[in-house]
Amino acid sequence: MTLAELRVGQKAVVDKLEGDSAIIQRLMEMGLLEGQIVELLGVAPLGDPLEIRLGSYRLSLRKSEAARILVTPLRD
Repeated sequence: MTLAELRVGQKAVVDKLEGDSAIIQRLMEMGLLEGQIVELLGVAPLGDPLEIRLGSYRLSLRKSEAARILVTPLRD
């Protein structure tokens, strides 16, 4: 499952980042590392961008970027 497929309010653990090395490097610099817990906070009215909670801060990602982040959903 990808981060783009989560439901609002759902939490997940980052498993893997996919894509070319420049995109992976950029995502990692934003703190999206394997094992990190993320929560989907909201989706813009037209579906893009997505807002996630990552640690103690909020981050907005394009849906195409979120689709490159493989996650395992956590049970509530």
